[in-house]
Amino acid sequence: MDTIASLFSFITYPVSWVIVQFHKLYGAIFGDDTGWAWGLSIVSLVVLIRICLIPLFVKQIKSTRNMQVLQPKMKAIQERYKSDKQRQSEEMMKLYKETGTNPLSSCLPILAQSPFFFALYHVLSAIASGKTIGVINQPLLDSARQAHIFGAPLAAKFTDSASEVAALGASLTDVRVVTAVMIVMMSASQFFTQRQLMTKNVDLTVKTPYMQQQKMLMYVFPLIFAVMGINFPVGVLVYWLTTNVWTMGQQMYVINQNPTPGSKAQDQYLGRLLKSVTAHGEVRGRTKRNTVKRIVSKGSDRNDIERKFIVGLAKLGLAAQEDGTVTKSDTAVAEAEGGAAQKRQQPKRQTKAKRQSGAAQQGAAKETDSTESEPKTSLEKQDAPQDDKPKPAGKPASGSSRQAKSGQRKGPQRPKHPSKK
Repeated sequence: MDTIASLFSFITYPVSWVIVQFHKLYGAIFGDDTGWAWGLSIVSLVVLIRICLIPLFVKQIKSTRNMQVLQPKMKAIQERYKSDKQRQSEEMMKLYKETGTNPLSSCLPILAQSPFFFALYHVLSAIASGKTIGVINQPLLDSARQAHIFGAPLAAKFTDSASEVAALGASLTDVRVVTAVMIVMMSASQFFTQRQLMTKNVDLTVKTPYMQQQKMLMYVFPLIFAVMGINFPVGVLVYWLTTNVWTMGQQMYVINQNPTPGSKAQDQYLGRLLKSVTAHGEVRGRTKRNTVKRIVSKGSDRNDIERKFIVGLAKLGLAAQEDGTVTKSDTAVAEAEGGAAQKRQQPKRQTKAKRQSGAAQQGAAKETDSTESEPKTSLEKQDAPQDDKPKPAGKPASGSSRQAKSGQRKGPQRPKHPSKK
């Protein structure tokens, strides 16, 4: 770690200068040699760095969302050019260029603040060794070595021996308790941040390997921080815990105000927006109007959550406009009421007994029509003139089969039972 920190020694001077300036401010309030003055100086350094990194954070959010949207297309390219790695890479780069997506953008905030992290580690290591560094001269060095946060010196580590901790004017128990608590809090904040991203701000309709990777990182990153944390000085733990809490709060704000389409967070956000429109009769705020504007511009490409929001507006008698506002719409009311009336006027389903009785009545009606038509035919045939010539005895008439009684089955008759002869 010392070797890596030395690579960023060029930035130790500005980092030490910023810490000293904040120390002058807080030292006038809490005292120059207190842990509050030095600890708040480190926290203020984190806040200053993260404010400067807000544009990169916004770019990271956009890149992460674009990567989530592109996952199905990326998977299709990989399957299509499975045997041609060069063509696969070319198509991937073409896809990134067309959509304006940079895969490395999601790592920009971490890469940008890593020099400050290692520079701060280098400064605190110098303080622990009793060496001046940057603008921290001997008086400031002595003041920093006397500063304790809950009984633990800024330069102490969990792995320090009892003699090293005693040289800083503290006990080994206090140092290990404070560092252990801070490591647990640092890992927990990292886990909660990643879990919040996976459970609330991911499109649940798309199942891709990217989601599985994020789930794995949700458990891997906290373990990495826990293992590395035992080698961090208390001041670095303060820095890293502060930046994790900042990231968690920043991400929570982004998820609540600008969630990923199709995610659980979007459902909650549009639900709150619908309640706001119901209460005030209009869309309040430029951010909310931009959200409605994006939903309207999608047209038929809206997801189920966005369609639910549009239907909710229609039931209120409102229609979303292209500029993000809502207006009264009689058509929307009629459609909503018409749909409800149509739903109420649907006939009840008949029972099985009623269906069978109806079928029986229809069958009886058909049989009646057929029996009414049969006598007419037989009469017409009977009225026809018959031949006067005598028929040979013992032979039935040729028309006897046609002159059978109504209802008698045609063709060869079944022989009667001997008892009925």
